[in-house]
Amino acid sequence: VSRTGFRYKRLLRALSVLPIITPPFVIGLGLILIFGRSGLVNQFLEWALGIAPSRWIYGLQGVLTAQIFSFTPIAFLVLIGVVEGVSPSMEEAAQTLRANRWRTFVDVSLPLMRPGLVNAFLISFIESIADFGNPIVLGGNFGVLSTEVFFSVVGAQLDQGRAATLGILLLLFALAAFFAQRRLLGRKVYTALAGKGDSGLPTPLPDRIRRLCYAVALPWAALTVIIYAMALIGGFVEQWGRDYTPTLKHYVKAFSIELTSDGIIWAGAAWNSFWTTVKLSAIAAPVTALMGILTAYILTRHRFVGRSAFEFGTMLSFAIPGTVIGVSYILAFNVPPIEITGTALVLILCNVFRNMPVGVRAGIAAMSQIDKSLDEASTTLGARGLTTLRRVLLPLLKPALVAALVYSFVRAMTTVSAIIFLVSAEYEWATTYIINRVVNGDYGVALAYCSVLIVLMLAVIWLIQRLVGTRRLGRREVAIEPGMAQLGGTAA
Repeated sequence: VSRTGFRYKRLLRALSVLPIITPPFVIGLGLILIFGRSGLVNQFLEWALGIAPSRWIYGLQGVLTAQIFSFTPIAFLVLIGVVEGVSPSMEEAAQTLRANRWRTFVDVSLPLMRPGLVNAFLISFIESIADFGNPIVLGGNFGVLSTEVFFSVVGAQLDQGRAATLGILLLLFALAAFFAQRRLLGRKVYTALAGKGDSGLPTPLPDRIRRLCYAVALPWAALTVIIYAMALIGGFVEQWGRDYTPTLKHYVKAFSIELTSDGIIWAGAAWNSFWTTVKLSAIAAPVTALMGILTAYILTRHRFVGRSAFEFGTMLSFAIPGTVIGVSYILAFNVPPIEITGTALVLILCNVFRNMPVGVRAGIAAMSQIDKSLDEASTTLGARGLTTLRRVLLPLLKPALVAALVYSFVRAMTTVSAIIFLVSAEYEWATTYIINRVVNGDYGVALAYCSVLIVLMLAVIWLIQRLVGTRRLGRREVAIEPGMAQLGGTAA
């Protein structure tokens, strides 16, 4: 997106965030529509070659495939600002010393991207081990820790001790990933943005890296389009796998509107959960982003006793499965003096503290590239800490701020495991409504609702990007063509 001459960058950027703006089980449902027993692939193989339909998509391979498509966008959101923040002047300096494009990429560009790469790995790993939606849809007999915790709490076992033990095991895995991340970054400095403008030109990627990027990104984008096309079409047919007659009845059932003499009546069965989800997510998102950026500022710009423990503490809510968090909130806030279970407040609090770690990690990755001399210059001119943060750092943190706002809003809209125990008749969530439809076999309404959520969140992402704007780094902007090999020799 940022270092190639790919013609459809905006389309690829939109596709890259599509999996995170849908409920966590939509990708699983899309894979079932394509590769399940009644899916298109199995139907074609049975019709063309007489091969009996199979259930190969269920199990480890299905969960792994769904998680790759689900969590790649999270890594993208963390990395895009870091990649764009790499100073072209440093790359040009390497080329002046007769380094070719390959050596420049390996010795200069890639090391400067290390904070983003390591933080993206940490977030993706923790998301994977705490994932609930994909394993519950595609796991079959293949169990993972998050689903085992869920069934220990609500299943026939009803063993809270076992659930607590499995939760501690998840925390140990998260702790190991956290210390691995700290060890990989060490005490090295990754500053790439200073107070001076940067007039350098980004170095074209080496040919082999460019081809590798295309070989990974384009098939991923194509399959993403297919998965979501199937999910979209599923809301417009009578019954997938049996009756493909076009119909709008699923949308009418969920989102019908009646005009009467008394005004508009939201007659659809899904409107209550829709408006509740939109309203509470819109409240939680800016609070989450602000707290995440402020926490990242404290962690990167201040040294104090217990800093490492505090940083790890910011990731705990991310590592604990949502089902455990939901049960914990019930146990903590279901009795006096703080009795808020079943209210809007507990849903907002749950979403804020559940999603804040992404804002923290994105902020840390971005601030690692900003020279502290900018803070010192602002202080020298008489600015206080908050003024420096607002006038100097926040404009440079726009990619991280956009990532935090987008992620916190869409995750609040699409969360399921963390709030499934916290909703009530008055405050029903969109994802719990969809799950109830899936459990009842009403896949058409479920897919129709998912389509509406996708359109809504695409509009919200566009609005957030328009309101926050883009970061201006004072660099020349030129189109990077694959054949630009004049600078620094040919690729190795």
